[in-house]
Amino acid sequence: MSTEPTSDHIVETPFDTALSERYLAYALSTIMSRSLPDVRDGLKPVHRRLLYAMRLLKLDPGTGYKKCARVVGDVIGKYHPHGDQAVYDALVRLAQHFAVRYPLIDGQGNFGNVDGDNPAAMRYTEARMTAIAATLMEGLDEDAVDFRRTYDGEEEEPVVFPGAFPNLLANGAAGIAVGMATSIPPHNAGELIDALQLLIEARLGRRGPVTDEELVDRVPGPDFPTGGIIVESRESIAQAYRTGRGAFRTRARWEREDIGHGTWQIVVTEIPYQVAKSKLIEKIAELINDKKLPILADVRDESTEDIRLVLEPKSRNVEPQILMESLFKLTDLEVRASLNLNVIDLDGAPRVLSLGQALEAFLDHQLDVLKRRTRYRLEKIAHRLEVLDGYLKAYLNLDEVIRIIREEDHPKAELMRTFSLNDVQAEAILNMRLRSLRKLEEMEIRTEHEKLSAEQAQLNGLLASSERQWISVGEKFSGIKDRFGSDTIEGRRRSGFGEAPILDVVPMEAMIEREPVTVVCSRRGWLRALKGHMAPDSVLNFKEGDEERFRFHAYTTDKIFAFTSLGRMHTLPADKLPGGRGHGEALRLLVDLDGEEEIVALMPYKAGSELLLASSEGRGFRAEADKAVASTRSGKQLMNVGKGVRATHCLVVDGDTVAVIGENRKLLLFPVDELPVMARGRGVMLQRYKDGGMADIRLLNAAEGLSWPMGGTQGRTRTEPDIALWLGKRAGAGRLPPTGFPRSNRFSG
Repeated sequence: MSTEPTSDHIVETPFDTALSERYLAYALSTIMSRSLPDVRDGLKPVHRRLLYAMRLLKLDPGTGYKKCARVVGDVIGKYHPHGDQAVYDALVRLAQHFAVRYPLIDGQGNFGNVDGDNPAAMRYTEARMTAIAATLMEGLDEDAVDFRRTYDGEEEEPVVFPGAFPNLLANGAAGIAVGMATSIPPHNAGELIDALQLLIEARLGRRGPVTDEELVDRVPGPDFPTGGIIVESRESIAQAYRTGRGAFRTRARWEREDIGHGTWQIVVTEIPYQVAKSKLIEKIAELINDKKLPILADVRDESTEDIRLVLEPKSRNVEPQILMESLFKLTDLEVRASLNLNVIDLDGAPRVLSLGQALEAFLDHQLDVLKRRTRYRLEKIAHRLEVLDGYLKAYLNLDEVIRIIREEDHPKAELMRTFSLNDVQAEAILNMRLRSLRKLEEMEIRTEHEKLSAEQAQLNGLLASSERQWISVGEKFSGIKDRFGSDTIEGRRRSGFGEAPILDVVPMEAMIEREPVTVVCSRRGWLRALKGHMAPDSVLNFKEGDEERFRFHAYTTDKIFAFTSLGRMHTLPADKLPGGRGHGEALRLLVDLDGEEEIVALMPYKAGSELLLASSEGRGFRAEADKAVASTRSGKQLMNVGKGVRATHCLVVDGDTVAVIGENRKLLLFPVDELPVMARGRGVMLQRYKDGGMADIRLLNAAEGLSWPMGGTQGRTRTEPDIALWLGKRAGAGRLPPTGFPRSNRFSG
């Protein structure tokens, strides 16, 4: 028998068309049936099917547990034709108190932990629903939502859950579909209900439209199950909720703990959401081992049921805030929780909603559930009243009813004809028990009839009044808040709010332990940093023919300025300078210097200070030290020097008067304010010369006079208190210095 297909089964179509149609079908299936939550109950299909299967297994909060393998088997066999491990992973997540803000499944056994360890196999663990899961399914038996056939057509499953718990935002969701994704962080249910009540007030006409600012007042930000501190600004949070897209910067909660004798340690008690504690500790330990965070000595995990990570600083002189800012920058102690409120909307289409739109859609769903449950109840009441009316007719004619049942061949038809009963009433009378024929039963039926009639009138009034419907929805939310709101142990807010970090960028010196050093540079340019602050008269060894030129105290956290004769400023980190063993290292190996270029000034950088730069031709200017810091080996050009001119001085501005003397032995003093502040240039004329150039320059305070060393070994100085004779305008010629001034024309002797 031939198995070749006939032409009737072949459809010719372009390949790209066939591919696009099939890919589109796959994409829609992924979006609608797997990845995006529904705005009404906040659940994806797998979660909804898990809970529904547990409900049919009668795994209510007050009952015993059943094996998770039993639940997973029912789910994949009846509702969700996917892998058992994927379904079990979804079940486990709903039971993890550190993964979902309000667990929907109560697990018994090993369901994993915050360290990132895997749960036990499904044959070992057991589960049942929580009270919140049961609340989500309230009304399933009352025609509150639509049902659809399961994938094999044998059973039915709910399209969505009717419950009044705001699960979408309370527990959040995350998923990646085809061409789109969703990421919704968890929130506090009590705060969400406060916002819903505000929207109900607006729908009742008791107030104007609710603004985005008012919603943020009620819902100030996410509430993560693991706590932490949200340091995002209110403006950024409001913008994220307004657009449905954004992120929330979240940090670990920590405190400084004194351990005696002036020492302390940092204790981390809460870590950011979805951060595995074990991997976090591994990362911190790696930073310590790789010496990328020298100010941290050790990390220990002392956690039990509560998180307790102990961070031990290298020295008690380390600033706790700086240490934590460093860790926030380098590890997952700070993360950004993204918000992409992409959900299946009420019309069944995927859409990014704002916070207000998501809450409004949930309110519309709750109103629809209320109406459907009310109509269902009215139908049940109408049916019961119909039966009760038939009972009352039977009691009024009890003997005749008994006779008809005993003697007539077709008692049902005869009852309907004799007492004007319908089919439902006649069937109910025929099914009545003999014990119900007592007089007391008649009284109970009349009482029940009155109560049901009153309830019927009340429910009809509810359906006829929009105001009463919204009041009823609000009362339902109030009951939910009483059970799971902020005043309960489970519902109280866990994540706090803090100010945005002061240090967005942690300075590199914060990563270095602050230790004193003495920086020494020889005349030939050999540089070294000796430990400790050495005395100025300490004897140091230099290479033969070389001698000391610069010596000053600094710290390993400092930056060192090196100003060259070509007007370039180089910056060296003090902790990277060569050690004190031997004669150090040639400065030319640390920075790029031209052949004839030499260092004319070496000093520690002081943030916020000013520098006075001067050249041999008698020009100079002030420069901001902060803008002089160089980030490359080639340095930063500050002073432009022409042919035959060299930069000669770089001084920290620490006085109010500039004293400059030329090679012609003319001295001039003028206010430092007459020098402009420049970023780069030749500078302005300091002193004017006919022959020669500038010999020396220094800064002093006019009130203290002019001092200079007298020479000799006793270190005596001489001071000229009255300097009015030499004070003038910048760029003047000056006059001869006071009697006794050094013949070298140098202020230092």
